[in-house]
Amino acid sequence: MWYPRGNSDVLAATLVALMIAAVGSGAAAQMHTLQSSASNSNESTQTKIARALSAAPPDVAKAATVAEMDGQGKMTVLRAGTNGFTCMPGDPTGVGQPAMCADEASMQWFRDFAERKPKPTNTIPGITYMLAGATQRSDSDPYDTSSKPIAIGPHWMIMWPFDAKTTGLPTTHKPTGAYIMWNGSPYAHVHIMGRP
Repeated sequence: MWYPRGNSDVLAATLVALMIAAVGSGAAAQMHTLQSSASNSNESTQTKIARALSAAPPDVAKAATVAEMDGQGKMTVLRAGTNGFTCMPGDPTGVGQPAMCADEASMQWFRDFAERKPKPTNTIPGITYMLAGATQRSDSDPYDTSSKPIAIGPHWMIMWPFDAKTTGLPTTHKPTGAYIMWNGSPYAHVHIMGRP
């Protein structure tokens, strides 16, 4: 689900649809999703761009699109990109609202999750970077909105169905190594701690 490079209106419409779906699903507090940056409205554009790009490796960040959404659901492209990745500044004061950088397959995964589809429809694995760290609610329940927040260090993810039994990976996070988040659900995926 990606659109021609340089078409910021289509990109903005897609990201707005993702945000509306995420808020409507009730899952917004748990999932690493596209979130409003309304609490950061007084920040400079350069500060937001810098935070968004801090989520990605430098070789990805240099050509990524940077976009944010305000409290009214309006998407603004802060910087156009050319490599198919979209980085977002997130809201560092919110749970599950990290700065992140996602490729087109990951964007499809996030949209499917937000719409509560039975399973993701991306046909290739997606890559999502959260190298500035994140918070989440649960390693096991994708739709948990009430558990105490868990701080996660810098990591990146492979957005593709994985199973702990077949991979031999653990199902809870550790400071290093990899684990399966939301094991047993259609939205299970691999977290790899640290920087690629």
